[in-house]
Amino acid sequence: MIYKTMDKKEVSHVTQLLENVKSALKEKDSIHLRDLSDQTTHESCKTQDSGSITLAVIIYTLSKLIERKDYKRIKTWDTFVKKFSGLLDLAKKALQESNQRAYESHLLKARRSIESLSVNLKPYIKEVMRKSCINKASNIYEHGISLGQTSRLLGISQWEITEFAGQRTLNVPRTLSVKKRAEMAMEFFQ
Repeated sequence: MIYKTMDKKEVSHVTQLLENVKSALKEKDSIHLRDLSDQTTHESCKTQDSGSITLAVIIYTLSKLIERKDYKRIKTWDTFVKKFSGLLDLAKKALQESNQRAYESHLLKARRSIESLSVNLKPYIKEVMRKSCINKASNIYEHGISLGQTSRLLGISQWEITEFAGQRTLNVPRTLSVKKRAEMAMEFFQ
């Protein structure tokens, strides 16, 4: 794996982002977490580094767990938040020391901590994480990153990405119905 070194501006941005994630997680603010995930997805399209993409997936997964009130079913939620925040602090420190490898390692540990959050909810949490990956992959693909590259960056199949992206676009009508076109023509001539 190739580790890309961030410049000072990127490091400053990501460290602030990590602080914002910790704060939103503590406040159980799913909307702020989702916004942070979207920002991270946008930035990851520029850098195409696995750390940014992992972070976007993690944040989105947390937003879903909070939005759906799943955290209430997890007895160790408060302990998890402290441990998770500690991992983000370690990731932040690694970034400030220009240690990209350690940064990404801490993010992977944070991801694993989510996946192992609750024995009873483990399959459900893994499914939320998988859907988060697919969602973020679809967003990255829509930002113009190739399907193959997106698939490699997130470790999911190209089929899953295109299937999800297709579902999102199928809900948008591509052409107007005959009736609607006739109504528009009648309005034009009035």
